[in-house]
Amino acid sequence: MSSSTATTAATESSARHRGDGSSRVVTRPTAGGALHVLGNVVTSLVLVACLAAFLLLAVGPHVFGYRTATMLTGSMEPGISPGDVVVTVPRPAADVEVGDVISYHIPIEDHRVETHRVTKVVRGDDGSIAVQTQGDANEGVDPWTATLEGDTVWQMTAVVPHVGKAIQWLRAPVVQHGVLWGALGLLVVLGLVRIWARDEDEEPGTGTPETADGTDEVLREPAGSER
Repeated sequence: MSSSTATTAATESSARHRGDGSSRVVTRPTAGGALHVLGNVVTSLVLVACLAAFLLLAVGPHVFGYRTATMLTGSMEPGISPGDVVVTVPRPAADVEVGDVISYHIPIEDHRVETHRVTKVVRGDDGSIAVQTQGDANEGVDPWTATLEGDTVWQMTAVVPHVGKAIQWLRAPVVQHGVLWGALGLLVVLGLVRIWARDEDEEPGTGTPETADGTDEVLREPAGSER
């Protein structure tokens, strides 16, 4: 086919294309669409984080039988830092070994729960099991020997960094009193942002109307128009 024939065919095809009322799609991103997408992403991330924390701390222990506790001191650094959440699972007390990290009630003072590493296991003739423990960051062993109560001991299986800091922060009285007002304020701000974005998109003379997906409405050339 000669070049003149090809040119003529292309011209006729172009003329038919313009004459049959077909349209040329032009899309332009808008500020309202970008804000809408950003708001959806941020909201989704916050919801996912809240759901994950709820499942880990509230649902998981009842369904899977583990326990969670927030580390308050640096006695087990660098493996466990203050504010980390320690996840422990039950195992037979008879299987406890030197080197295990366990959570147990100390036999003195306030009988608080301590999470330290086992340095010595003492098995009594009566079947009792006692342990000596030490924090990884401490210079000496703990000044007590703890007899394990019952047939199980709670052994550390995982550490979730920094989650405990958020829990402690949320438990602070000032935060508890301010969460409600902060949430209401955030809702108001988000509502105003959406209103301002809608007003900007609907302002006359600034472009074509915005479609539902955040882009401008399709611009269509009238049938038979020439450029």
